[in-house]
Amino acid sequence: MAAIDDAVIITCAVTGAIHTPGMSPHLPVTADEIAQAAIDAAEAGAAILHLHARDPATGRPDQTPEGFAAFLPRVKQATSAAINLTTGGSPYMSVEERARPAAQFAPEVASLNMGSMNFGLYGMLSRYPDLQGWEREHLEGSRDLVFRNSFKDIEYVLKMAGENGTRFEFECYDISHLYNLHHFVQRGLVKPPFFVQSVFGLLGGIGNHAEDVAHMKRTADRLFGADLRWSVLGAGAAQFRIAAQAAALGGNIRVGLEDSLWIGKGQLAESNAQQVKKARALIEALGKRVATPDEARAILNLKGGDRVNF
Repeated sequence: MAAIDDAVIITCAVTGAIHTPGMSPHLPVTADEIAQAAIDAAEAGAAILHLHARDPATGRPDQTPEGFAAFLPRVKQATSAAINLTTGGSPYMSVEERARPAAQFAPEVASLNMGSMNFGLYGMLSRYPDLQGWEREHLEGSRDLVFRNSFKDIEYVLKMAGENGTRFEFECYDISHLYNLHHFVQRGLVKPPFFVQSVFGLLGGIGNHAEDVAHMKRTADRLFGADLRWSVLGAGAAQFRIAAQAAALGGNIRVGLEDSLWIGKGQLAESNAQQVKKARALIEALGKRVATPDEARAILNLKGGDRVNF
């Protein structure tokens, strides 16, 4: 591991299920747009590509295997990046629906939310007053939205995807989620190393203050020690401030239009690759370097792209 101790993994989450097409003309929606965005992000330096699908006509989140099949082979053929499929899907979906793509395609990595939480998106209504139809309903409905990730739900995904050799990006939106992960480690349902993605700044989860980042890191270090592979994502405008702090603390970082539509204050990012390039410059300014896909596989003990079902 010594040869890659200074390597920082960049994950790029190219579209997600939070932002809607009316918020940015640059958000990938169609299979072609998602595939090209992922390929460009990998060429810019992303070692892992975190992927969601969308209905090409409406832009709604689409968790059908058919939606993913429209772009997965193209991304795999065009890049060497490790592909990470969401099991978070959308907070409005059941765990069975959310897990279907990972069950069918057996990716190298799948995301897994580590606890239930209030999931408030309605604050964006004031910033995007012209949204209509499902996009407005999507935000308004979050006033009464609990994103369910019960212990039973988590165990369901762990067993389903684990049987395929898929490893996990454990998405932890609060300190309690770290303890939930530790619970499954103690039960022997999760094996090291632990790729923990700490999420900052979503309403209902931990905040985005520098002390929140430090507290999350201290707690993860205490619970998982040398088996921790820590990464962060900052929602919205906090994206690069939190990325810089985490990289300085020895962590990995996630960027992408799933997490933030911006590249600077008041300036929409024109692509996912633009955010990856900014993340790369940040990492290199700290005297570190960006991990290659093969280095990321070694750091996270991934099975390899030749063992997926797409």
